[in-house]
Amino acid sequence: MLFALSFLNYGKEKTVRANTRRRNDTMTRHYETLFVVKPTLTEEEIKAQIDGVKSILEKNGAEIAATYDWGMRKLAYEIEKNPRGYYYVIYYTAPGSLIKELERNFRYNEEIIRYMNVKYENKKEINAWQNLVNKAGAASAKKEEAAKPAEESAEETA
Repeated sequence: MLFALSFLNYGKEKTVRANTRRRNDTMTRHYETLFVVKPTLTEEEIKAQIDGVKSILEKNGAEIAATYDWGMRKLAYEIEKNPRGYYYVIYYTAPGSLIKELERNFRYNEEIIRYMNVKYENKKEINAWQNLVNKAGAASAKKEEAAKPAEESAEETA
């Protein structure tokens, strides 16, 4: 009889632990996702892939803090016979359950050749994440400013 009671208690403790893990998955954490898109795609197709990833994040409760477009770069080694790739980084806060869904979509998408998710946990890492967000925001603002005069000069010549 004593054995049966201890067995039942053990099962309850295990259930409690499993439930606390599930609760922690809904807690928002800071993440960085970098992914590489095939270089054979057109600009519109690359933009569609990026927008698809952003929509997956937003549908699953993520708040995008900043994005950074690295553009086309040479890979350190060929991946699927591609010497180059289009790099894109997204900084966001999201519940932990989102990462499984995001990685599942990355695995099924043949146009994304590599991806990496980074979770920032302690205060020091979160401060580093905030610095990266600020730098990414400043870099994207500079790119937008540089694109505006080029568009204006194209309109003047037309």
